Amino acid sequence: MNTKEQVLQMLEAQRGSFLSGEQLAETLSVSRNAVWKAIRELRKTGHQINAVTNKGYCIPQDDDTLSLQGILPYLSPAIPADAVQVYPALRSTNQKAKELALAGAPHGTAVIAAEQSEGRGRYARAFVSPAGGLYMSVILHPDRLQFPHITAVTAFAAVAVCEAIEAISGKVPQIKWVNDLFLGGKKICGILTEAVTDFESGSLGWIVLGIGINVNTRTADFPPQLRQTAGAVYPDDAPVRGNRCRLAAEILNRTAGFSEPPQEAAVMAAYRSRLMMLGQQVTVTEGERQYPATALDINDAGHLILQTADGTRRTLSAGEIRITMQN
Repeated sequence: MNTKEQVLQMLEAQRGSFLSGEQLAETLSVSRNAVWKAIRELRKTGHQINAVTNKGYCIPQDDDTLSLQGILPYLSPAIPADAVQVYPALRSTNQKAKELALAGAPHGTAVIAAEQSEGRGRYARAFVSPAGGLYMSVILHPDRLQFPHITAVTAFAAVAVCEAIEAISGKVPQIKWVNDLFLGGKKICGILTEAVTDFESGSLGWIVLGIGINVNTRTADFPPQLRQTAGAVYPDDAPVRGNRCRLAAEILNRTAGFSEPPQEAAVMAAYRSRLMMLGQQVTVTEGERQYPATALDINDAGHLILQTADGTRRTLSAGEIRITMQN
């Protein structure tokens, strides 16, 4: 690491506390002037660093600038630091992660960006990815998860993200089947699971788990057509801003930093407990067909069990299906 990265790592490790320029210089074996230049460069790249005479430098607790050095203090030792890549902006974190997976990247490799220009959701739909969000993709190896149903991976991710958000904010997100998270009736997160099958064996080769969260996203940064339906973990009127570095680490720890494989039964139970639609009236869209139904439950594979108006029960996989909550 260069001096700028080392200074940032030290400040992040003591986030909320002041470190003197002398202390930084002595620890890093550089001059005070080198520390001052590093601070100046960090500020130019968007880092909020406070300076107080006779106290030194400090990154405040609510600074939300994304950086590897900001993630490391919260990251599980099970995830190597060199497995995490952080970018100010990318076209698509999933696309970058798929390239790394094809090149043999190990389980737990993560690509994280503060913005995306070409984010994609299900069915290649555009996924709006403005500033203030957290966009990350994690490479998972199926043998580390041992789920018999691929839908359980999406459920596992949804629960992990809910728990991570709850850990840093105290807020309790709900899940809209199959892959969206909501707070206060507004969507705050979308999850996209992409898997590649080994041609020779027919088994899963790897999984890329894409996660996009509106953390500190302002209403004005959403396109006008989304402003009534999209929300953020820390909305416009929030008294503080969320720490995206800590949230990224919390998600990585839960999705890839475990020592024992997660149990599918426990994952599905946790997923079911957070579903916002069970017992509710919904509208189902299958291609050109649309009909009302009542969402009853999910089965062990994560498929949605519905009852239509004539009393017929149907079990739906994700497929080309959209579920809309009825007001």
